[in-house]
Amino acid sequence: MDKDTLRTALSCKCPHCAQGDLYKSRYTLQLHKNCPSCGYDFAGSDSADGPAVFLIFILGFTIVPAALFVELTFEPPFWVHMILWTPLVIALTVAFLRPVKSYVLALHHKYISEGR
Repeated sequence: MDKDTLRTALSCKCPHCAQGDLYKSRYTLQLHKNCPSCGYDFAGSDSADGPAVFLIFILGFTIVPAALFVELTFEPPFWVHMILWTPLVIALTVAFLRPVKSYVLALHHKYISEGR
């Protein structure tokens, strides 16, 4: 894993220059048409459903064992699981979707756009 690519993706910056903002605003997943800093065209960059699939796997492999541990250890009623896990999954999804999408776009730029 390339540290520069990961750092750029986590900061949600342009994969080409690592300076300009990738998204139109802090609270959206809409990309700029061009990088505000270097003018790089994001039209060919498409992450499709990749970030959502990665989050499903990552959160599924972490939350499900945690929920099973809580169930087998404490045996709480069903409503406790709903109150505990639903907000956690929603919060983690919202928190990680932008960086994961940025990482997929950075990998796309690194391996597809640059022809490596």
